[in-house]
Amino acid sequence: MRRLTGSHLVVATGNKGKLEEMRALLGPRGIEITSNKDHGLPEPEETEDTFLGNARIKAHAAAQALDLPALADDSGIEVEALGGAPGVRTADWAETPNGRDFMLAMERTHEALVAAGAAEPWRARFVSVLVLAWPDGHEESFRGEVNGRVIWPPRGVQGHGYDPIFVPDGHDRAFAEMTAEEKNAMSHRGQSIRAFEAACLG
Repeated sequence: MRRLTGSHLVVATGNKGKLEEMRALLGPRGIEITSNKDHGLPEPEETEDTFLGNARIKAHAAAQALDLPALADDSGIEVEALGGAPGVRTADWAETPNGRDFMLAMERTHEALVAAGAAEPWRARFVSVLVLAWPDGHEESFRGEVNGRVIWPPRGVQGHGYDPIFVPDGHDRAFAEMTAEEKNAMSHRGQSIRAFEAACLG
């Protein structure tokens, strides 16, 4: 396992919510975090059909462009009754001509469950896969996931993405009803980040 040296890390994302979570989780380490937007990097096309494949695309693109280590996350929600959809296409379900609309994506997910005649509870899981890539092509990967259920209607105003319709197992509040600290302590991204810290930061 290769260790990360230096105090600067590029997080290869244009997702504001994802970047804020990364900074909250890694900030205490004293690491300066910049993003694709800070460096004027375009978002590469995500052409793979796995979280790992798409995270690799993003991490290596940024590492090569900037000659710096780059960390990328690919994540999404997999709904059991929808055959694992939206999965790696989670963000695509939110795409509109005017940008991403996650309320629309949540409505689409609910409508698909109703159309499928799926009985509640609607089992689901959030998955996060991180890839840390170096300019020489080396990489390390880490995975986190949290099981729970999809609810309707949405609840809460915290978080981002599908957080208002996901309740983790053992809890009665949606991610969007929790503080950032509560969510990060159990979330899929919190898990993958902690695995990255243990392996590459020590």
